[in-house]
Formats: sequence, structure tokens, C-alpha cells
Amino acid sequence: MSVKNSGKRGLGRGLSALMADVQIEPAPERGEAPRAKPDQVVPLDLLEPNPDQPRRLFSDDALQELAASIREKGVIQPLIVRPSKRSEGRYEIVAGERRWRACQLAQRHEVPVIVRELDDIEVLEIAIIENIQRADLNAVEEAMGYRQLMDRFGHTQEKVAEALGKSRSHIANLLRLLQLPEEVLDHVRLGRLTAGHARALITTEDPARLAREVIKDVLSVRETEKLAKRSSEPRPAARKTGGASEKDADTRALEQDLSANLGMKVTIEHSADGSGRLVIAYGSLDDLDTLCGALSSTRETVFG
Repeated sequence: MSVKNSGKRGLGRGLSALMADVQIEPAPERGEAPRAKPDQVVPLDLLEPNPDQPRRLFSDDALQELAASIREKGVIQPLIVRPSKRSEGRYEIVAGERRWRACQLAQRHEVPVIVRELDDIEVLEIAIIENIQRADLNAVEEAMGYRQLMDRFGHTQEKVAEALGKSRSHIANLLRLLQLPEEVLDHVRLGRLTAGHARALITTEDPARLAREVIKDVLSVRETEKLAKRSSEPRPAARKTGGASEKDADTRALEQDLSANLGMKVTIEHSADGSGRLVIAYGSLDDLDTLCGALSSTRETVFG
């Protein structure tokens, strides 16, 4: 049995109804109400992972633990799938890739599924919501999921926040992490740094070097903030030769907000006479195309 959607919808609209019979909380304890019943049982080799799954890291220990539970009790919570767009007769996993992987370890040959006809935005929403509600995404994976929603479907931070039940500041703070070098993001993915540590390094000149120092000295978030502040203070030589003074907090906050909205590093430089310049650093030609599109859209809105 599958349920057909009645056309496209806005982000988050109708999502609660969609999820009403597809609960994603942990399996019920004895005496609790039963979970949703599967539509059918599907062989594992007919399932394929979602290429846009925001979660990239799967703990081996956690998978082995889940596999042991599946050997003992079976798969209590069915996977959510949709018909594959790449291979006829196969299914793409929307929610439950961890269970699918654990079933392979447990040497199970089939798994219960709930089949739904879902568009790409619904698939991405459900994947993000499932992982966030299970607290399984690290901060970088969560930020990349939000960035996908914004880049691929043109949604604003406000719309993403409203649909996923998060504050706009939470979305903005996570998106700022994506300004950091890949080395620092890897430290966050692997749990060597928290999101708080990483945020403190965003405006520094050499976040990768400071990240290594933070890890080596096992610094707290507060100590990391102090380290970042010291690294950003103007050097004596710069003051002596009349170099630029340290940016005020409002300028730095504006840089961070613009960077989070554009997904690119933005630098604002003021001159003594009140003039200045705004620099946007893009990392690829795709970024440049995105920036040009945003500027063109703004020009059409203003000048009509």
C-alpha cells in the first residue's frame, strides 16, 4: 500500500500528518501502544540508501549493539521507503538506514517497510527530522542538512526554523559552522570539538591551527573563546604603523549574519573616512553562480 501526494507543498506543511502513522521514536516498552504496522516485508538487497541522507557517520559500536538487539527481538520499527527513481522494483530508504545497516550485520535477509510516494523535499525533511529527534546528527551534519534545504529548495532560515521546530538563531549558528575549514569540521564530526568550540573559531584568521591547540590542551569552550579573542587582537606593529583597528562587535555580528545567509565568508572593512568595502569569498564557480543569482534577484525586487 502506498499513499500518493496531492502535488507539491511548502516546507513543513502537512509533515505532521505524514509522520502521524510513521513514528520515529525508540521502540516501545512492554505495555505501550504498538508502533505503525508495515506495509510489506522487503529483501535487504532491494533497498538502497538515500544519497542525500544528512547523516554521514555511523558508529561501529552503535551498529553492533543494534544488530545484537535485532538478532534477539527483530526489527520492531519499520523503515520508511519510497519507490526508487533509479531502479525499477527497488526502494530508496527515507528513514531507517541505520536499521538497514544493522540488519546486514545481524545477517537478516528482509526488513519490514512502510512505502510512501514522497517528493525530494519531503524525503530530506523526514531524514533530517528523524536524525534530529534521535539526536543522531552531529552539528556539522545537521548544518549541512539545513544548507541542503536552503540551497536545493530556496528556503529561508526562517522557513526552515519554523518547519523543523527550531529557533532561527539555532539554524543561523549551525550554518555559520560551515564557514570553517574542512579540517575543523572533521574535528566536530569526530567529536574532538563541540559546536561551541567551533563557533568560537569562526572569525579567527587561522581556525585550523587554533583548533589543533584547543584539542592538544583540552580547552573548554570559554577558554577557546579567550584564545580566539587573543588571536584576533591587533599586533603592536599594526598599531605602531597605523594599521586597521580591531573590528567592533556589531561589525563582526553583521559579517557572521551575512556569511550565514550566503553560505560564504563575508568580510567588512571600514576606513577612517567612513567609506569601506564588503568582500565575499566564494569557494567554487557554483558558489559564484549562486551569488550572482541572489544579487540578480535582489536587483529585480528593488528596481522591478
